[in-house]
Amino acid sequence: MDKATFLQNLAEKLTPFETANMVDFARHLTVKSALSNPWFVFGFLIVAFYAVVRKSKFVLATLFTTFSLLLLIHFTMPVEGETLNLSTTLPFAFGGLAIGAFLIYLFFIKTE
Repeated sequence: MDKATFLQNLAEKLTPFETANMVDFARHLTVKSALSNPWFVFGFLIVAFYAVVRKSKFVLATLFTTFSLLLLIHFTMPVEGETLNLSTTLPFAFGGLAIGAFLIYLFFIKTE
């Protein structure tokens, strides 16, 4: 295998990791697609295992925030074509406040 064919094969294999493809993946990411993607689940489990073993409050809080915001956005944002109204904005706002209140409790109020 010469150098040109190797580079051609490498470019074909790395095509899914181009910026446009990554942005398109993140834009269409749903809870169902995230939980069915083995890379996403494997990465989440590795970070969660590290956080539990090292007892890192910061990493656990980051995982909690990421997962809860993913769920909050999935369940409160309107479908494409619909506009934001009070019935979707209030749960999003109060859900964000609840996440923030839990993080404040975790870092500033609760002591070990």
